[in-house]
Amino acid sequence: MQLSIIIVSWNVKDLLRKCLQSIIDKTQGLEFEVFVVDNASKDASALMVASQFPQVNLIASNENLGFANANNLALEHTQGKYVLFLNPDTELIENSFKVMFDLMAQDEKIALSTCQLIYPDGTLQKNIKNNPNLCDQLLILLKLHHFFQTKCLNRYLAKNFIYEKEQEVKQIMGAFMFARTGVIKEIGGFDPDYFIWWEDLDLCMKIQDLGLKIIYTPKTKIIHHEAKSFAQQMSLEKQKRFNRGMAIYFKKHVGLLSCLVVKLLSCFSLSLAWLSQIFKIKPKPQSKI
Repeated sequence: MQLSIIIVSWNVKDLLRKCLQSIIDKTQGLEFEVFVVDNASKDASALMVASQFPQVNLIASNENLGFANANNLALEHTQGKYVLFLNPDTELIENSFKVMFDLMAQDEKIALSTCQLIYPDGTLQKNIKNNPNLCDQLLILLKLHHFFQTKCLNRYLAKNFIYEKEQEVKQIMGAFMFARTGVIKEIGGFDPDYFIWWEDLDLCMKIQDLGLKIIYTPKTKIIHHEAKSFAQQMSLEKQKRFNRGMAIYFKKHVGLLSCLVVKLLSCFSLSLAWLSQIFKIKPKPQSKI
């Protein structure tokens, strides 16, 4: 088996169907397997997969395991040399997986890679960042990143990144993470302490700590509708999970003092999220800032 594809899905049945069909239609020249972990969806997603895609390995959970634990659950059963963590709101437009497979095969030091992501209208989606620090994350916690830019924020959001050039990077978006299976299993997959958010950054930091490479390539592209599962949750609930993930990440990778500062400001950020929920304000995702 050359490639194992893991898709964690929650209440996005129609997008999941498009994603799976595009994989079947566009993927050639690879022996691959597909796992779908359904996180207790209420829209009959699991039934759709079972009836329309019998070749897919379906894991239907009775509870929402979150992103990290659901991916790890499927990871235990993978047989591929490489594993792709793929969001259900993505859609292939070409034989992207073969391009990524060939890229990884060129250099054993590449442990993780991603391709170019685009919105359905064809515009570029920014999926590359640098490692976070206290300065940029405080601005994000206080929602100030929606109003002005600073040097530290521009650094974190990789504002000067050249998306037309293949290059080594620090952080990639969890929507499309093409990885060397042996390395991912060696580090224990995603940290189960995370529910959703920050587990992809944490994984990238683990790869960096091993001295291995994370590569971005523009040689292929896929459609990413972005945050369709997240959009179903209220602002306050999303902010709680974001803040919790940030605190875990900072405790592990930045330092205890920074973690304490993040926790202190979390209450203020929750208040802002509550106001956004009351007044039905939809903040932009970081990829559009």
